[in-house]
Amino acid sequence: MISIIMGQVLAISGVAVVGLLLQRLLRIELTLACLLVGFVAGLGLEYTDFDTGIRASNLHDLVFFVILPVLIFEAAWELKPVLLKKWLLPILLMATLGVLLCTFITAGLIYLGIGHAEGFPWMAALLTGAILAATDPVAVIAQLRSANVSGDLTTIFEGESLFNDATAVVLFSIVIGLATNSVDAGDSYFAFFSLVAVGGLVFGAIAGLVVSAVVLLVGSSVASRFILVFSAFASFFVAEHVLHISGILAVMMTAIVARFTLREVEATVAEGIAGTWEWLGLYFNSVLFAIMGLVITLAMFRDQWLAMLVAIAAAIIARVVAVGVSCLCARPLSTPISLAWQGLLVWGGLRGAIAIALVLSLPTSLAYWWTIQSMVFGVVLFSLLVQGTTNPYLIARVVGVPPTALPTNAETE
Repeated sequence: MISIIMGQVLAISGVAVVGLLLQRLLRIELTLACLLVGFVAGLGLEYTDFDTGIRASNLHDLVFFVILPVLIFEAAWELKPVLLKKWLLPILLMATLGVLLCTFITAGLIYLGIGHAEGFPWMAALLTGAILAATDPVAVIAQLRSANVSGDLTTIFEGESLFNDATAVVLFSIVIGLATNSVDAGDSYFAFFSLVAVGGLVFGAIAGLVVSAVVLLVGSSVASRFILVFSAFASFFVAEHVLHISGILAVMMTAIVARFTLREVEATVAEGIAGTWEWLGLYFNSVLFAIMGLVITLAMFRDQWLAMLVAIAAAIIARVVAVGVSCLCARPLSTPISLAWQGLLVWGGLRGAIAIALVLSLPTSLAYWWTIQSMVFGVVLFSLLVQGTTNPYLIARVVGVPPTALPTNAETE
């Protein structure tokens, strides 16, 4: 059994490695390269006896217990505490009010656009909205850094994406619970959400302090990397399985607190930690898009093309409203975010790893799971092929640098 699992892990990782080579040769974005290689490999597997072990029914645990903790911790570790404090209010508004607006507007537009209440009920639309509320602007952040754009704008992107993802995952967990009848519809949603969210944040803060103390006591830069990687998985597992609170918020808060308390020893005890999270993030992002390529089929585009177009339009409209309303509400109490920056936040709010992770975890017991998966894949592909390739020109227009000064998609990885 172990040898079979190991072979499957190596096969998927091998697809990601070939994606790295393809990225280098074609100068395209790494995630797109991994997706293409995975898609071709998936077509080839039809003529072989090899079993990747990938099933829609077994991806939930892989996604939630292995992939998401690393992606969330890595994103949280990149935040700069000083700039985060400055922009915390608009970031939190976009990650709460904005996520809710994005979820319900996307859901409403998709529900009306599909127009088939029996085959695609409101709950299916709400699930799709929650998944598409999560953003993943990794390539955009790299382009901003390359253009030497203000650290404030980069921090807004990073902070909004991190808190946005955490909120969207919690919201998705509640909606999927309602869809599968694992959450009582008679319960108070607000009370349940508050308990899960606040519990995750409090536990994560405590875990972050404990982890920081252990790192300082051990006093070894090599050991500190192991301890922090362990803390990402452990904080999620304990929160979800033992305390029954939000594991994602626990991971996020563990990383933020540890990053803040260890900032003074980055050159000694915490040396090399950023590099560790960088390669882990690269690996799991690559694997996630490789898996997407393996499970995507031509039938999705043949049978669900109209639903994909509806989802793309709904996601863009909802993002415009969510960013605009959140920034308007934050204006009286915080530094205003200009319309130009809001435009970047809208177009740069790509859907990527987190959206894929969530949609791959949908249970096949839901009759509409394949339709949702097709729509989310369509939005992600639009993000990669359209938004990701045109965003450098928008950044150049806003910050006043030539587009050629920005890195290509391949250079952002």
